[in-house]
Amino acid sequence: MERQNGGGKTAYRDDGMCFVCGPKNPIGLKLNFTLTPNQTLETTFLPKKVHQGYADVVHGGIVATILDEVMVNLPNRLGRRAVTARLEVSLRKPAMVGQPLTFQARILKETRRTIEASATARRNDGTLVAEAAGTLVKILS
Repeated sequence: MERQNGGGKTAYRDDGMCFVCGPKNPIGLKLNFTLTPNQTLETTFLPKKVHQGYADVVHGGIVATILDEVMVNLPNRLGRRAVTARLEVSLRKPAMVGQPLTFQARILKETRRTIEASATARRNDGTLVAEAAGTLVKILS
């Protein structure tokens, strides 16, 4: 698919180099996603020292990036290609290096052109670490 961009064309294609899920990206997170029967998308991330901001605290930008990815990946998995137009992230508790996080996204509302989605990041004990809301724009052919 191509999109007009300032007089030129930008192709939205998967070349395997996505920072979050791309299997070919040598410095990527290489996360795998699971579509649940109730149409949510989940992934688990085990942060390492290279993902920290302050000592042993995961950088909020990494958490925000994964929240964005799980939201935009959901409609794509459901056969509706989309890109993020707006992302709002609330960081609630620190995510710690070495403690797994589960990310989950769901679609809240869908129109012909947009998708409203939400996502959460939780520790294994269920503690909410972060949440996000996003507006996704469908890529129409």
